[in-house]
Amino acid sequence: MPDAAAEPGTAAARNAAEEKSALSHPAVEPDSTAGYGDHPDQVIDFYAPRGGTGPGEAAPVVVVLHGGSWRAPYDRRHISPFAGFLAERGFAVASVEYRRGAEAPGLDGSGEPVAGRWPDTFDDVAAALDALPELVRQHLPRADARRTVLTGHSAGGHLALWAAARHLLPADAPWRTDRPAPLRGVVALAPIADFEVADKLDVCGGAARQLLGDGELFAARRPYADPALLLPTGIATTLVQGRADIDVPQAVAEAYADAAAKAGEVVGVTLLEDVGHFPLIDPAADACAVVAEEIAQLAW
Repeated sequence: MPDAAAEPGTAAARNAAEEKSALSHPAVEPDSTAGYGDHPDQVIDFYAPRGGTGPGEAAPVVVVLHGGSWRAPYDRRHISPFAGFLAERGFAVASVEYRRGAEAPGLDGSGEPVAGRWPDTFDDVAAALDALPELVRQHLPRADARRTVLTGHSAGGHLALWAAARHLLPADAPWRTDRPAPLRGVVALAPIADFEVADKLDVCGGAARQLLGDGELFAARRPYADPALLLPTGIATTLVQGRADIDVPQAVAEAYADAAAKAGEVVGVTLLEDVGHFPLIDPAADACAVVAEEIAQLAW
C-alpha cells in the first residue's frame, strides 16, 4: 500500500472523498429521544432493532458516541446513518449527544470552534451512561442492557474509552465510579486514544489541548481525561483503525495499545488497509460492516 504520508495530495483527496460519502447520507430519525439533563444537548436518541433477532429475543445494546473533535458544529445527526445501520443489523442503539466546544472562534484566531468544554463534556458523558439503564428499559423494550457495547468514532472513540475507565480515575474525580462499568466491551473507531501522541501530531488541529486547556492545565488534567493513562480497564476493548487515516493517524491507536500492554492488558487492534477516517461510520463502505462484526463479536 502506498504510504499516505508520502503522498499528501493523494491522501487528502481520498480523505475528502471518504468524508463526502460518509456525510452524504440523509439523517436517520430515531424511534424516540429522551433527556438525561436539562441542557438541550443532554439527550439520547434511541433506535429499536429492525432485524437480526428472533421473535421474543432481546437485542444487545450499542451505545454510540459521535466524533467531530468535540466541536459544536458536529453533532449526533452526522452519525445517525451509522446508528440506523446498526439497528438494521439487529442491535438496539442509543446515540448520545453531549455538550461540545463553543461556537465562538478558537483562541488562536483561526475561526475554528474550540474543542470541547471542561468539565461539561465529561459531565455529560458520565451522566448519560449513568442514566442509560433506566432509559433503555423505557425506550428499548426489546433490548437487553446486560449486553451493552460502547462504541465511538474519533473524539467519540476517546469518550468511549474514557467512559469504560471511570473506575480508574483519580479519587477526587467527580466522574469516578467504584466498580467497572457493566459493559460487554468497547469498540473504539479511530479514537483519539492517547493525548500525548495526539498532541505531538497536532491531531484535529490541536483538539486534545483545546479540550483540556493549554500550558499547565494540559498536564494537570490528563490523568482525568486521557484513556492511555487509565489502564488496565478489565473490559474487553477493540480498536478499529484505517491505515490511511490522516485525521487520527494509526500511531495514536498503536500508542494506546502499547500503553495497555505495558499495563498488562491485551487490546485488540483491527487495521484496515486503504481505509481512512470516515468509512468506519459510512454505511456505504465495507469498513462499516467490519465495525458491525467487531461489535457483534462482543455483544452476542
